[in-house]
Amino acid sequence: MTDRTRAADDLTALVAQVRACRVCADSLPLGPRPVLHVSPTARLLIASQAPGTRVHETGISFNDASGDRLRGWLGMDRETFYDSSRIAILPMGLCYPGRMPKGGDRPPRPECAPLWREKLLACMPDITLTLLVGSYAQAAVLGPGRVEDRVRDFRAYLPRYFPLPHPSWRTGAWERRNPWFTAEVLPALRAAIAPLLAPSRQVTTPPQRA
Repeated sequence: MTDRTRAADDLTALVAQVRACRVCADSLPLGPRPVLHVSPTARLLIASQAPGTRVHETGISFNDASGDRLRGWLGMDRETFYDSSRIAILPMGLCYPGRMPKGGDRPPRPECAPLWREKLLACMPDITLTLLVGSYAQAAVLGPGRVEDRVRDFRAYLPRYFPLPHPSWRTGAWERRNPWFTAEVLPALRAAIAPLLAPSRQVTTPPQRA
């Protein structure tokens, strides 16, 4: 057995444990359904917030309008985006956390990342660049700070990280008020990810599907 095959087997076993997790079951309004897309050969990691309701229903990360916006930023089609041999998608919270009383999704469950994140990352040694999508991912990795400041100063975090705003519907108005994002950040983002997308010939684990 090669090291790569062993890593794939270890990751497959770990993902089975993750998908069986019920630690937060009593706090999740729709029940547990961990959603993640991982592979031992992935070189690009998308670190996001937590699944929304449509993602919970389908079991496919960013399978909603925010995913369309993110793929537009990346200049990437769905087939490439969901090719887990090249791209891993690992939210800070793996299950849908519910809604806030005044609207908007709740933060990722605080139990989730400490339980699983480092174990999963340890099984993905080829990760070269991590896209920190939204405030929760950025706070977890970089500490306190403003999303807009970090996005504007994205070069300071390269080559390991690339901070991005969360691609919600609210971000459309923010983009119009901040044309530098389209003019400066997106070309640099696409240039940073392009070298990481060469097809892998290594053993991979399949993404979750509905």
